[in-house]
Parts: sequence; structure tokens; C-alpha cells
Amino acid sequence: MTSRIRRREFIAGLGAGLVAAPAIVRAEGQPVVIRAGALKLIHSIAPYFYEQFVPAGYKVEVLPFETPTECKNAVVTKSVDFGAFGIAAALLGAAAGEPVVVIASTCNRGMAIIARKDSGIASIKDLKGKRVAVFPGTTQEVFFLERLRMEGMTIRDVEPVRVSFSEMHIALSRGDIDAYVGAEPGPGVSLSSGVGSLVEYPYSTAMGSLNMVFGTHRDVIAEKPDLVRVMIGIHQRATDYAATNKDAMVAMASSKLGQKKEAIEASVPNVELTWRLGPKEIEESKIYADHMLALKQIKRIPDFATFIDTSFVDAVKPT
Repeated sequence: MTSRIRRREFIAGLGAGLVAAPAIVRAEGQPVVIRAGALKLIHSIAPYFYEQFVPAGYKVEVLPFETPTECKNAVVTKSVDFGAFGIAAALLGAAAGEPVVVIASTCNRGMAIIARKDSGIASIKDLKGKRVAVFPGTTQEVFFLERLRMEGMTIRDVEPVRVSFSEMHIALSRGDIDAYVGAEPGPGVSLSSGVGSLVEYPYSTAMGSLNMVFGTHRDVIAEKPDLVRVMIGIHQRATDYAATNKDAMVAMASSKLGQKKEAIEASVPNVELTWRLGPKEIEESKIYADHMLALKQIKRIPDFATFIDTSFVDAVKPT
């Protein structure tokens, strides 16, 4: 499919039903540049398909970030117009009074607790006294703490080690840690290489499989609603394309993340790309916020009436 065909298809039914906004061009006929932040994780692979669905008059630049907080901060400082990051980073920002607004989903699932193979660790309880890599301020941390609580344990029962997602597999391979609470494709790399074994996918909590969201600055919504509609259309179509074309998703993730095809293929079943944002996601986000408050990670619950805005995804009509 050529870029021209995709653009014509996009305009014909922007965002599968959104009213097409007029293309606004900069001086001298230059396109409007939309800056979108993405993480170096397979959860955030949809942005790398954006260029295939950009309407005439626009251009999307994808900027990669190492951590969810960095991407969220880029949205808050307006270094990017939109960004994909974990719900934890979004809640941390909103609870602190930052003008970040969640306008769509990005990915559910994508988490895993992985132990070093032959370590004898087969369950959460087996992690007692072990060195476990956990990255603070992430969605994975909150899920892990809740799973510990459900098993009658606390973080004091393990030896937490601060390691970034991209370094967890390496740390496990070296023997620096006994297990990690990671984000794909790290778990896929550990499993496909034989270095790690699966402890569990931590989706048995009341938070379900909630993970990554898509957000923007409050000013962007107030001042450039047409731009938000265009971006939601791009995000929706790119996400649906990646989710339904697994070979393309694997090829793109392998290229952008620098991982072997086998590792990415092992990660894909644990990744649910989605743009939909509705009552279920809002309820899970509220439960998540309650957990963060109880853990004293935030000092107050954000105002969900302004923190999550579903109006843009609500305007997307089914194909």
C-alpha cells in the first residue's frame, strides 16, 4: 500500500469516522509537524507505523525515550505534543498537579516476572530473600507490589534492585539479579534465549492488564483540538494495523528495538496493542490510583474528570 493511498484512505474516514480536520500548513507550504514520544519497548511500537497513516499537510516525528517518566515529562514540558507512557507515570504527574491528560490507550499486558533459569524460583513466594530488579515509578512496580500483598508479602521480603527495563535481561544473564519485573521485549529475550523462566504474568489483580496510555498536554486539547483529532486518527489506525499484522509488528519491533526476531516473536503473545479508552480502563485506572495512594507513591488522587478525556476516542466510529 502506497503512502498516497493510505493518506487518501485516512482522509476518507479520518480515524475510522472522525470528521476530517482541514490540513493546516506552516509558512511557505511546510507541513504541520506533530512530535510524538514513544518508549523503547514493544508496547510502544505503534508510533513507528504512524507515517503510513499521516494525512496530507502533516508530518509526524517519533522521539524515543528510555523511561515512562521521561516521555511523560516531555509531554508536560511540551517537548513533544503527544506521548505513550505507563499509567503509573501519568498518575504520578497528574497527582502532582501536572497538566497531563490521558486521551487514549496504547497497550495492555506486556509485563512479566522472569527468574533466572534453574534458580528454583517458580512463584512469587519463591522470590523471598532474592535480588529482584524493579524500576521505581513504573506500572510494573505497582503490579508487583500488589502481587506481593496478595501473597502475604511486602517489598521488604525481597532485595529490590533498581535496573532499567532495557538492562534487566543483561543483569539476569550476568547473575547480578535473581529475577526481574520487566516489560516486553525483555521477557521475550530472556525466555527465547533460555536465560530466564517465567514466574508469572501479573494480571490477576483488580487492575487487570492495564499498562500504557497515550497522553498530551492540557493546553494542546484547549488550543488545538483539531490537531488532537488528527493524531487520534493516526494513532487508532496505526495501532489497529500493527495489532492485526503480526509479521509487520515483529519486523518493525526487531528493527527499532535491535532485538532478534525470535525474541520479538516470544513477546508478541504478551502484548495487546489498543487505542480504546472507556469505562473499564477508567475503573482500572482508579483502582490503580488507590493502590499508589496506599503505597504513598502519590499524595492525592487526581481529578479523573480532567485527568482522562475520552471524548476523542468516543468520536471514533467503528469501521
